[in-house]
Amino acid sequence: MSFPTDSVSLSLGQRTLEIEYRWAGSHHAANTLVLLHEGLGSVAMWKGFEDQLAAACNARVLVYSRPGYGRSTPRPPSEVWSPDFMHVQARAVLPALLDALGVAQPVDLVGHSDGASIALIAAAHQPDRYGRLVVIAPHTHVEDICISAIEASRVAYAQGTLKSALARYHRDPDSAYFGWSEAWLAPAFRDWDLRDLVAQLDHPILAIQGEGDAYGTMEQVLGIARLAPQARVLQLANCGHSPHRDQPTQVLAAITDFLGGSAP
Repeated sequence: MSFPTDSVSLSLGQRTLEIEYRWAGSHHAANTLVLLHEGLGSVAMWKGFEDQLAAACNARVLVYSRPGYGRSTPRPPSEVWSPDFMHVQARAVLPALLDALGVAQPVDLVGHSDGASIALIAAAHQPDRYGRLVVIAPHTHVEDICISAIEASRVAYAQGTLKSALARYHRDPDSAYFGWSEAWLAPAFRDWDLRDLVAQLDHPILAIQGEGDAYGTMEQVLGIARLAPQARVLQLANCGHSPHRDQPTQVLAAITDFLGGSAP
Protein backbone atom coordinates (compact mmCIF):
# COMPACT_ATOMS: atom_id res chain seq x y z
CA MET A 1 0.00 0.00 0.00
CA SER A 2 1.51 3.30 -1.09
CA PHE A 3 0.40 6.88 -0.48
CA PRO A 4 1.80 10.09 -1.98
CA THR A 5 3.83 12.17 0.46
CA ASP A 6 5.27 15.67 0.57
CA SER A 7 8.49 16.99 2.07
CA VAL A 8 9.55 20.09 3.95
CA SER A 9 13.02 21.49 4.72
CA LEU A 10 13.99 22.07 8.35
CA SER A 11 17.06 24.03 9.43
CA LEU A 12 18.36 22.53 12.65
CA GLY A 13 21.66 23.89 13.87
CA GLN A 14 24.09 23.68 10.97
CA ARG A 15 22.09 21.07 9.09
CA THR A 16 19.17 21.28 6.69
CA LEU A 17 16.97 18.19 6.70
CA GLU A 18 14.24 17.10 4.33
CA ILE A 19 11.32 15.63 6.24
CA GLU A 20 8.78 13.36 4.55
CA TYR A 21 5.21 13.90 5.71
CA ARG A 22 1.60 13.20 4.81
CA TRP A 23 -1.76 14.60 5.86
CA ALA A 24 -4.86 12.43 6.29
CA GLY A 25 -8.41 13.56 6.92
CA SER A 26 -10.18 16.82 6.21
CA HIS A 27 -8.34 20.12 6.29
CA HIS A 28 -11.42 21.54 8.03
CA ALA A 29 -11.41 19.05 10.93
CA ALA A 30 -11.49 20.68 14.35
CA ASN A 31 -8.80 18.49 15.93
CA THR A 32 -5.26 17.77 14.76
CA LEU A 33 -3.43 14.55 15.67
CA VAL A 34 0.25 13.88 15.08
CA LEU A 35 1.42 10.29 14.62
CA LEU A 36 4.92 9.45 15.89
CA HIS A 37 6.36 6.22 14.52
CA GLU A 38 8.31 3.40 16.14
CA GLY A 39 12.09 2.94 16.20
CA LEU A 40 12.15 1.33 12.75
CA GLY A 41 9.04 3.08 11.41
CA SER A 42 8.21 5.64 8.76
CA VAL A 43 5.20 7.20 7.05
CA ALA A 44 4.72 4.09 4.91
CA MET A 45 4.95 1.70 7.84
CA TRP A 46 1.73 3.06 9.31
CA LYS A 47 0.11 1.36 6.29
CA GLY A 48 -2.83 3.72 6.17
CA PHE A 49 -3.59 3.69 9.90
CA GLU A 50 -3.58 7.49 9.69
CA ASP A 51 -6.60 7.38 7.37
CA GLN A 52 -8.48 5.03 9.68
CA LEU A 53 -7.66 7.25 12.65
CA ALA A 54 -8.71 10.42 10.83
CA ALA A 55 -12.07 8.89 9.90
CA ALA A 56 -12.69 7.40 13.33
CA CYS A 57 -11.87 10.57 15.26
CA ASN A 58 -13.13 13.18 12.76
CA ALA A 59 -9.63 14.65 12.88
CA ARG A 60 -6.85 15.82 10.62
CA VAL A 61 -3.82 13.57 11.08
CA LEU A 62 -0.19 14.43 10.37
CA VAL A 63 2.25 11.56 9.91
CA TYR A 64 5.95 12.03 9.16
CA SER A 65 9.24 10.16 8.96
CA ARG A 66 11.87 11.31 11.42
CA PRO A 67 15.37 12.13 10.13
CA GLY A 68 17.09 8.86 9.25
CA TYR A 69 13.85 7.13 8.30
CA GLY A 70 11.55 6.65 5.33
CA ARG A 71 12.17 9.22 2.61
CA SER A 72 13.53 11.81 5.04
CA THR A 73 17.21 12.75 5.05
CA PRO A 74 19.19 9.61 5.95
CA ARG A 75 21.55 9.42 8.90
CA PRO A 76 25.17 9.85 7.79
CA PRO A 77 27.00 6.50 8.25
CA SER A 78 29.43 8.10 10.70
CA GLU A 79 26.68 9.59 12.88
CA VAL A 80 26.01 7.74 16.14
CA TRP A 81 22.84 8.68 18.00
CA SER A 82 23.42 9.53 21.65
CA PRO A 83 21.21 8.26 24.51
CA ASP A 84 19.17 11.47 24.33
CA PHE A 85 18.23 10.97 20.66
CA MET A 86 14.51 10.78 21.48
CA HIS A 87 14.77 13.98 23.52
CA VAL A 88 16.27 15.71 20.48
CA GLN A 89 13.34 14.55 18.35
CA ALA A 90 10.80 15.70 20.93
CA ARG A 91 12.34 19.04 21.82
CA ALA A 92 13.81 20.17 18.49
CA VAL A 93 12.60 18.27 15.43
CA LEU A 94 8.89 17.92 16.25
CA PRO A 95 8.35 21.60 17.21
CA ALA A 96 10.34 22.74 14.15
CA LEU A 97 8.21 20.56 11.88
CA LEU A 98 4.95 21.86 13.36
CA ASP A 99 6.17 25.44 12.98
CA ALA A 100 7.24 24.83 9.37
CA LEU A 101 3.84 23.37 8.50
CA GLY A 102 1.94 26.11 10.36
CA VAL A 103 0.22 23.67 12.70
CA ALA A 104 -1.70 25.53 15.38
CA GLN A 105 -1.45 24.36 18.95
CA PRO A 106 -2.47 22.47 20.92
CA VAL A 107 -2.34 19.16 19.06
CA ASP A 108 -2.89 15.63 20.30
CA LEU A 109 -0.06 13.10 19.98
CA VAL A 110 -0.38 9.42 19.09
CA GLY A 111 2.94 7.61 19.37
CA HIS A 112 4.09 4.01 18.96
CA SER A 113 7.12 2.55 20.78
CA ASP A 114 9.97 5.10 20.48
CA GLY A 115 7.35 7.49 19.09
CA ALA A 116 5.30 7.05 22.26
CA SER A 117 8.34 7.94 24.34
CA ILE A 118 8.88 11.01 22.16
CA ALA A 119 5.26 12.02 22.80
CA LEU A 120 5.80 11.85 26.58
CA ILE A 121 9.02 13.89 26.35
CA ALA A 122 7.44 16.49 24.05
CA ALA A 123 4.45 17.00 26.36
CA ALA A 124 6.70 17.44 29.38
CA HIS A 125 8.94 19.89 27.51
CA GLN A 126 6.14 22.08 26.09
CA PRO A 127 3.00 21.19 28.07
CA ASP A 128 0.85 23.92 26.52
CA ARG A 129 1.67 22.89 22.96
CA TYR A 130 0.21 19.39 23.25
CA GLY A 131 -3.15 18.14 24.46
CA ARG A 132 -4.05 14.48 24.86
CA LEU A 133 -1.51 11.68 24.57
CA VAL A 134 -2.04 8.18 23.19
CA VAL A 135 1.04 6.05 23.85
CA ILE A 136 1.12 2.61 22.20
CA ALA A 137 3.76 0.18 23.52
CA PRO A 138 5.70 3.06 25.12
CA HIS A 139 9.16 2.88 26.65
CA THR A 140 9.61 4.73 29.93
CA HIS A 141 12.74 2.84 30.97
CA VAL A 142 15.03 0.12 29.64
CA GLU A 143 14.06 -3.49 30.30
CA ASP A 144 16.15 -6.62 29.66
CA ILE A 145 13.40 -8.02 27.42
CA CYS A 146 13.80 -5.07 25.05
CA ILE A 147 17.58 -5.32 24.89
CA SER A 148 17.33 -9.05 24.18
CA ALA A 149 14.85 -8.45 21.35
CA ILE A 150 17.07 -5.81 19.74
CA GLU A 151 20.14 -8.05 20.05
CA ALA A 152 18.17 -10.84 18.35
CA SER A 153 17.26 -8.48 15.51
CA ARG A 154 20.95 -8.15 14.66
CA VAL A 155 20.96 -11.72 13.37
CA ALA A 156 17.91 -11.12 11.17
CA TYR A 157 19.45 -7.94 9.81
CA ALA A 158 22.84 -9.56 9.12
CA GLN A 159 21.14 -12.44 7.30
CA GLY A 160 19.34 -9.94 5.12
CA THR A 161 15.73 -10.84 5.93
CA LEU A 162 15.10 -7.81 8.12
CA LYS A 163 17.11 -5.51 5.85
CA SER A 164 15.12 -6.48 2.77
CA ALA A 165 11.87 -5.97 4.68
CA LEU A 166 12.93 -2.51 5.85
CA ALA A 167 14.09 -1.56 2.34
CA ARG A 168 10.42 -1.40 1.31
CA TYR A 169 9.84 1.45 3.75
CA HIS A 170 13.19 3.30 3.98
CA ARG A 171 15.37 4.90 1.34
CA ASP A 172 18.39 3.80 3.40
CA PRO A 173 17.57 0.84 5.68
CA ASP A 174 21.05 0.93 7.25
CA SER A 175 20.35 4.50 8.36
CA ALA A 176 17.20 3.46 10.20
CA TYR A 177 18.38 0.14 11.61
CA PHE A 178 21.84 1.07 12.87
CA GLY A 179 20.76 4.48 14.14
CA TRP A 180 18.12 2.82 16.31
CA SER A 181 19.87 -0.39 17.34
CA GLU A 182 23.26 1.10 18.14
CA ALA A 183 21.67 3.78 20.31
CA TRP A 184 19.57 1.29 22.28
CA LEU A 185 22.40 -1.23 22.69
CA ALA A 186 25.02 1.30 23.83
CA PRO A 187 25.98 0.69 27.49
CA ALA A 188 25.21 4.32 28.33
CA PHE A 189 21.60 3.83 27.23
CA ARG A 190 20.85 1.44 30.10
CA ASP A 191 20.42 4.47 32.38
CA TRP A 192 17.83 6.09 30.07
CA ASP A 193 14.65 6.66 32.10
CA LEU A 194 11.55 8.82 31.63
CA ARG A 195 9.70 7.96 34.84
CA ASP A 196 10.48 11.22 36.66
CA LEU A 197 9.33 13.08 33.55
CA VAL A 198 6.07 11.09 33.33
CA ALA A 199 5.27 12.01 36.94
CA GLN A 200 5.21 15.69 35.89
CA LEU A 201 2.50 15.21 33.25
CA ASP A 202 -1.09 16.28 33.80
CA HIS A 203 -2.19 15.62 30.22
CA PRO A 204 -4.92 13.03 29.61
CA ILE A 205 -3.13 9.81 28.67
CA LEU A 206 -4.25 6.55 27.07
CA ALA A 207 -1.54 3.88 27.39
CA ILE A 208 -1.93 0.72 25.28
CA GLN A 209 0.17 -2.44 25.62
CA GLY A 210 0.02 -5.96 24.19
CA GLU A 211 0.55 -8.82 26.61
CA GLY A 212 2.82 -10.54 24.08
CA ASP A 213 5.08 -7.54 23.42
CA ALA A 214 8.65 -8.76 22.89
CA TYR A 215 10.03 -5.26 23.53
CA GLY A 216 8.41 -4.44 26.87
CA THR A 217 6.40 -5.76 29.78
CA MET A 218 3.08 -4.47 31.12
CA GLU A 219 5.09 -2.52 33.68
CA GLN A 220 5.71 0.12 31.01
CA VAL A 221 2.03 1.17 30.95
CA LEU A 222 1.14 0.20 34.53
CA GLY A 223 4.04 2.36 35.67
CA ILE A 224 2.62 5.28 33.70
CA ALA A 225 -0.73 4.80 35.47
CA ARG A 226 0.94 4.86 38.88
CA LEU A 227 2.95 7.97 38.09
CA ALA A 228 0.13 9.77 36.23
CA PRO A 229 -3.15 8.69 37.89
CA GLN A 230 -5.20 10.38 35.14
CA ALA A 231 -3.91 7.80 32.64
CA ARG A 232 -6.13 5.05 31.22
CA VAL A 233 -4.58 1.66 30.46
CA LEU A 234 -5.66 -0.78 27.74
CA GLN A 235 -4.10 -4.23 28.11
CA LEU A 236 -4.56 -6.47 25.06
CA ALA A 237 -4.32 -10.27 24.99
CA ASN A 238 -2.96 -12.06 21.91
CA CYS A 239 -1.15 -8.88 20.96
CA GLY A 240 2.48 -8.05 20.34
CA HIS A 241 4.49 -4.85 19.97
CA SER A 242 2.18 -3.28 17.37
CA PRO A 243 -1.35 -3.22 18.83
CA HIS A 244 -2.66 -0.98 16.03
CA ARG A 245 -1.77 -3.78 13.59
CA ASP A 246 -2.47 -6.81 15.81
CA GLN A 247 -5.76 -5.55 17.30
CA PRO A 248 -6.80 -2.63 15.05
CA THR A 249 -10.51 -2.70 15.88
CA GLN A 250 -9.96 -2.58 19.62
CA VAL A 251 -7.23 0.04 19.37
CA LEU A 252 -9.29 2.33 17.12
CA ALA A 253 -12.31 1.94 19.40
CA ALA A 254 -10.24 2.83 22.47
CA ILE A 255 -8.63 5.85 20.81
CA THR A 256 -11.98 7.06 19.47
CA ASP A 257 -13.54 6.77 22.92
CA PHE A 258 -10.57 8.64 24.42
CA LEU A 259 -10.39 11.43 21.84
CA GLY A 260 -14.01 11.50 20.73
CA GLY A 261 -15.32 11.03 17.23
CA SER A 262 -17.39 8.68 15.15
CA ALA A 263 -17.44 4.94 15.74
CA PRO A 264 -14.73 2.98 13.88
